[in-house]
Amino acid sequence: MIFLQAALNGNRAAGEHPALPLTPEQLALEGRRAVAAGAVAIHLHVRGASGRESLAPADLAVTLGAVRASVPGVPIGVSTGAWIEPDLSQRLALLAGWQALPDFASVNLHEDGALDMARLLLGRGVGIEAGLANPAAAELLIASGLAERCLRILIEPTELELAAARANIAAIEAALDRGALGCPRLLHGENAVCWPLLRDAAARGYATRIGLEDVLALPDGSLAPDNASLVAAARQIIAAGT
Repeated sequence: MIFLQAALNGNRAAGEHPALPLTPEQLALEGRRAVAAGAVAIHLHVRGASGRESLAPADLAVTLGAVRASVPGVPIGVSTGAWIEPDLSQRLALLAGWQALPDFASVNLHEDGALDMARLLLGRGVGIEAGLANPAAAELLIASGLAERCLRILIEPTELELAAARANIAAIEAALDRGALGCPRLLHGENAVCWPLLRDAAARGYATRIGLEDVLALPDGSLAPDNASLVAAARQIIAAGT
């Protein structure tokens, strides 16, 4: 079965979608529904009491506690995006202070300090999803020697035009192939290219992900009611193999 992750909220602002989960309680509910619909792992962006994204140990602990109680045994990952805490030294200090640990964390290789964050988290037993937005990020990962220690490689183009996104994916894949990396690959896109790239992932046998972080609409263009509806639609596509 193709690995399907639910990306529940991302860095979207409150009000972008009626069902966008931001609080620990909302994330717990959306996570449970997404798993019931066919997701086997959860990726989320933690919010603090103010509603802003947070890497603070206390905020992480509360969110992880709520979601884990709702979906026991399901792996849960979080974002470490540089925009959450732009100061690298402070970002590293926050990660070092985590007491409740996620099962994995996504680290964007094109961001400042990515390798330092990956090494810190690996040293604490947190799995790493290495996010690759371009071939340069793939080359950096290969040169670092960390690739085979990663849980997954995320191929995540930022282009919103399909031909450009696919060209970037091909270049990232070529770089990874040159490095002969055996790490599992997860392919996903955002907004207009999300569903075509999910079909590409299914055709390649790659892991993939879906959720309100990546897209707000179902494949037919209608507004998705929630994360679970997106997961169910993705499972149908994966089952069809297209």
